[in-house]
Amino acid sequence: MISEIAPQIAFVILGLAILLIAGDLLVRGAVGLAAALKIPALLISLTIVAFGTSAPELVVTVQAVLSGNDGIALGNIIGSNIANVFLVLGLPAIIYPVTTHVPGLRRHAVVMLIGTAGFLAAAYGPGEIGTRIGAALFTGILLYVGYMWVRASRGGGEPILDEVEEYQDATGVSLKTMGYIAAGLIGLPLGAHLLVSNGAILAMGLGVREELIGLTIIAFGTSLPELATVFAAALHKKSDVAIGGVVGSNIFNIFAVGGAAGLSGTAMFDPESLTLDLPVMMIAAIALAAFVLTRKNIGRVPGLIFTGAYIGFILMLAENAGAF
Repeated sequence: MISEIAPQIAFVILGLAILLIAGDLLVRGAVGLAAALKIPALLISLTIVAFGTSAPELVVTVQAVLSGNDGIALGNIIGSNIANVFLVLGLPAIIYPVTTHVPGLRRHAVVMLIGTAGFLAAAYGPGEIGTRIGAALFTGILLYVGYMWVRASRGGGEPILDEVEEYQDATGVSLKTMGYIAAGLIGLPLGAHLLVSNGAILAMGLGVREELIGLTIIAFGTSLPELATVFAAALHKKSDVAIGGVVGSNIFNIFAVGGAAGLSGTAMFDPESLTLDLPVMMIAAIALAAFVLTRKNIGRVPGLIFTGAYIGFILMLAENAGAF
């Protein structure tokens, strides 16, 4: 059995690696080009970096919808948002408390809750994300970016933008800059194709629904950069920077990636996702928002609970898939 699906597993891992590297190179190259063209750093942060860091999820989702693999598309969104809360915040919190005392973070937590509610309404209502819902979601991300632009241009700090500082030294037009952009533009669709096509074959070979691949392997893989960032922040006792990135990532996953899914075609929710995946996504969003809105730090005990919840979620997926 393992020998039969080994090539697909290898190509899925390769696709993830290409996606993550290509996404990072594209952002670095685009930031350098934009800075050389005298585009304000704030605008770069709000557009190129904000959308670019979500490029792997975005490209995978669009590719999956266009290929008719709705399960991978929607599973990627749902699984990434679950992993971002329970795993990306849970594991580092065991090392050092993740603080929620970040100015302006509560506003973004409310936006995350609104986006989650809209996503759930689409799932439990029409049961799909089509053109209209996709347009509404994507309009939401444009309004959100516009709001951050107004706030930041008036001198208001925006924690969602803190994670982009590492890209600010990528300035100037050079062969390296253009090479980064070219590698990113080539690598993203290549990685997405490898991931989606082999993920679908892998699901068939294992006899499980496509959502399972999106919820686990793909979601975990595309959440690795956030996990690495939060881990590094925890080790340096600067978790206030990281939590803004997690909230922002969840917002972009719903509005930008979900919106792109609807605008690319029609993505149907699997009935099984209504009973497990989506409720867990809702619980994760509410749990994170509860800590942010009450300004309670995510300490060791909540971190253990979050991590345990993620492990439990994965085990429940495996049990439902007949792995046990």
